[in-house]
Order: sequence, then C-alpha cells, then structure tokens
Amino acid sequence: MFASPGFPILRFPFVLRAPRPSQVPAAKSFYNHLILKHLAIVLVLLLIAPMAATTSISAQGTEPSRATPTLLVMPFENTSTAAPGIDWIGEAFPEVMGSRLSSGSLSIISRNDRLMAFDRLGLPAAAKPSRATIYQVARELDADYVLVGEYRLDDRTLTVRAHVMDLARLRLGPELSESGPLTSLINIQTALAWDTLSALKIGASGGDEQKAQFVARFPPIRLDTLESYVRGVVAADDQERIKHFKEAVRLDPSHGAALLQLGKTYYRARDYLTAISWLAKVPAGDQGANEAQFFLGLSAFYAGQMDKADSAFLALSSRLPLPEVFNNLGVTAARLGDRRARGYFEKSVQGDPNDTDYHFNLAVELLRQGQPQEASKELRAVMTLQPEAEARSFLEAISSGAPPSRLPLQRVKRTYDESSSRQPALEAPNSSEARPHKSDAASHVTLHVQRGEELLNHGSVAEAEKQFLEAVALDPNHAGAHAGLARVMESKQDKAGARKEAQAALRLAPSADAYLVLARLDLAENNTVSAAQNVERALALDPANAAAVALKHDMAAGSAAKPGPR
Repeated sequence: MFASPGFPILRFPFVLRAPRPSQVPAAKSFYNHLILKHLAIVLVLLLIAPMAATTSISAQGTEPSRATPTLLVMPFENTSTAAPGIDWIGEAFPEVMGSRLSSGSLSIISRNDRLMAFDRLGLPAAAKPSRATIYQVARELDADYVLVGEYRLDDRTLTVRAHVMDLARLRLGPELSESGPLTSLINIQTALAWDTLSALKIGASGGDEQKAQFVARFPPIRLDTLESYVRGVVAADDQERIKHFKEAVRLDPSHGAALLQLGKTYYRARDYLTAISWLAKVPAGDQGANEAQFFLGLSAFYAGQMDKADSAFLALSSRLPLPEVFNNLGVTAARLGDRRARGYFEKSVQGDPNDTDYHFNLAVELLRQGQPQEASKELRAVMTLQPEAEARSFLEAISSGAPPSRLPLQRVKRTYDESSSRQPALEAPNSSEARPHKSDAASHVTLHVQRGEELLNHGSVAEAEKQFLEAVALDPNHAGAHAGLARVMESKQDKAGARKEAQAALRLAPSADAYLVLARLDLAENNTVSAAQNVERALALDPANAAAVALKHDMAAGSAAKPGPR
C-alpha cells in the first residue's frame, strides 16, 4: 500500500483530540478518530516526505543528539494480490531484522514497547496505521528512525521495498529494495538490514562482497521454523503460543528465541518447573541467553529451588550487572542465610538509588544483621522517594524499639530490561573515540580491550569481537585481548577456537577469565578433574570472581547429586 516514493494519504480523519484508552470501554471504538498531538508538524511531514525521498538520511545536517540512535521496525504490509496465507511475514520483519540490526551503534525498540505505544494511542495490536499514525507511535517511543515497508509475492518471487523515516528532520529516505524466491526470505531480510545500516551509515560499508559477508554471518533459519515462531509471537493466548513455539523447537531444537519465549510463556502461566526445563535449553551464546538466565532464576525461585535460583542469578550477575539481577541475587542469598546478601542489595541501591524496593530490601537485611539505625536510614529513603504503608509501619516498629519478630518478605524484581545496562557500555566507544589518536600504542590497545570487555559483559558479542581483534592486531602479545577472544569464541560455540585463545592468553600471563573458559570447556567434555583445577586457579588469582564461585558451586552440587560407590 506504500506508494513510492512516499506513502498514501491518511486512512482516517483527524479530530481535535483522541480519547485515552482509559476513557472508553474498548480501544477499537475510537481507532478511526486517532489524532496526532502535533498536527502542524505532521502536516509538514506529509508535504515534504515525498520531496526528500531521494536524499540520503545520513547526509542531512547534524546527527541525532543521542550517542546511540534508536530504530523502530514496523511490521511490513502485504500488497500481494493472490498470495493467501503469507500475512505472518509482515511481523517477521521486525523479529528477524531487529536481531540483525541490533548492535553497539543502534538500539532496536522491542515489540512489547511498540504494542504498549499502540495501546496508549488506542490502536489495536493488528492495526495497519498510516504514516501519520506511525509518526505518532514513534514519538511515543522516542525513536530516532522508523523502518517501514511492504512485500509482494508474484509467482515465486518475493519483492520487498522499504524506507527509513528520519523523525528529527521529518524526512523519508530513499527506497531500499531486495527480492528473491520466498524460500530465501531470511537472506532477503538480512540483506535489507545491511541496506538499512548503510542508509544510516551505521556499521555497514563496502560493496557487494561486504554485503554478502554480512548476510553469511547469520545462521540459516528454516522458513517453516520462522513461520511457527512468528505465529507464536502474534498468538492471542498461551495455548496457541505454546503450540507454535513447540513446533518451532521441534523443527529446530536450537532455536534460542523459540526456547526463550516458550519458557517465558510457561513462567507467566506459573508452571515454573516446565519453564525451567525450556529456559535451561537456550544456548549459552544465543542473543537471548541472558534473558533466559534471568527468567530461569525467577522460575527456580518461585518453584522453591533456592540453590538453583541463586546459581542462575550469580552467574548472570558476572556478565550482566543490572540492579535487578543483584537485587534478586540478594533475595535468594538471604533466603539461603548467606550474609553476602547485604552486599548484593547495596549494589542494587548504588545502581538505582531511586528504586524503593532496593532500599526496602537492604533495610530488611540490615535489621536481620542487627543494625536497626542503618535499617531506619534506608526506610526513610523509601519514604522520601515514595511513601508506602509497609515501609512506614516497618520504620515505626524499629523506631519504637520493638522490631517485628517476623521480618517482612524482601521484594523480587520480575522485569528484565537489558537495554538499561547495555546503553552506557554501547555509548562508551562513541564518547572516547578520539582518545586513541592522542595516546601511545599501549593505551590504544588497552582501550580496545576495555571496550571489548564492557560490550561482552552486556551481551554485544559481535561488537566485542571487533574490539578484541583490533587489540590483537595492534599487539599480538596482549594476554587480555586473547582472553577476551576466548570468551567470544565460547559464546559463539566455537569450542576449539575458545580453547586455543584461552591457552594463548595463559602463555602470555595468568588470567582468571582464561582459566574459567578452559574450566567450562572441560566441564562440557566431562573432564571434571581438569575443570576443578582450572576453577581453583581462577580463584587463586581472583578469590571474589563471581563466575568462578558460581561454577565451583554448580560443580559441587553436581557431584553431590551423583550416587556414591557401593
């Protein structure tokens, strides 16, 4: 329905103000009355977008103010005239291209956030909004760019056309187009991702050879697997979701996204034991591995398996230092009587001092350890931020000198938001880009290694690999660079490469990270003796290493579970 080079006229009229979803019994009842808050700006957009269609987005004046721009990928529109049953492909574009476009230089808005914006504007989830409405959705999400497009199947050829909307300059980018057989849908979408990055001048440059290398970087996905997964994503109820996600996993047992969504569906249904079984299958190097570990910890917690929950959050905290992860680690540690719980809660407060739950949990732990004055201080912080009845009564009880005989339950965080942790790490390279030119070669190498470690700790494996490779190119004898590459290779399931890089790092200098890579590889090969030795070597270098402590704990628990000799 998109008329090149612009878009069609709005499908529904404007009124002075749209009612909010809370003001009407059903959101759909006022779908056709939606209005943008800034009508004048939108009218300008409608007038100038076609004129700007032939102008490259990246060449228009100054760049957006934020270091890492955000992109909203809208579902593509099916314009086929005689191709029934392929509407699911429209939602496949945000799913596939989102994973291809997400990098250290571009942040992708999730489907959940998009649907929340739809809900705030009174739009049904399956709505096909006009360009003006898309603009308003993007404003709700504070997006810098929006990718919109259409696809058409003629005979056996799928043709895809897309445009990038620049929200800051109210401009529409030139048409991006890819085509090929329907069976090549994944490659078409990946190639379109390269086109999008090139249009934005973000991490994609070069000719056809570089584009082919970019497409080849991503593992192939069967078309029927993708269809089952997307149908699960858009399903209206849990029963349908489970059916489609299970089918996707049956077709591809290593499909990390389907495993993650299947586990999260069971978690939401409070079938925690089943959720644990699916979440534990998400591959360690998968893009959703950290999120799977978070919900694995939650599922184990609610299933009463505190040891497993503690191990999950402890392992996750070593690579994803989110306040909510430390908070949940503190809750499980407190349930297990571990006095380190206080330190975990203190890290949560330091990470987000405006969250009342973190202060409350720390107050409970401080009182448990016999420090009522410090506990009162944390509770007063809660009352300053957001007065609440439970904190008030708890504070009054402590102040009266008769604290409750049974302490309040500490609060678990159930919301996962990796982007809040990724953003500082992703912006760090941009803020210090000019430093290497003013420093010596050693400092240049160190900066690349530090960037790589930050990116790897926050889940950006591909971006981290680039930094470590650059460091090795500048100094082949840098132990930290080889240790970082070992972790990257391990995340990518390249066991031989990971062992090679870890051994190279240890030949240059002792490294806890390198020893832990070898330990995990040994454990995967059932060489428990060598794994235990490497864990002890890592702890000798860094006794407080959370990953080493967690691995040692897991190995001990595994040994205890095995039957002894008769």
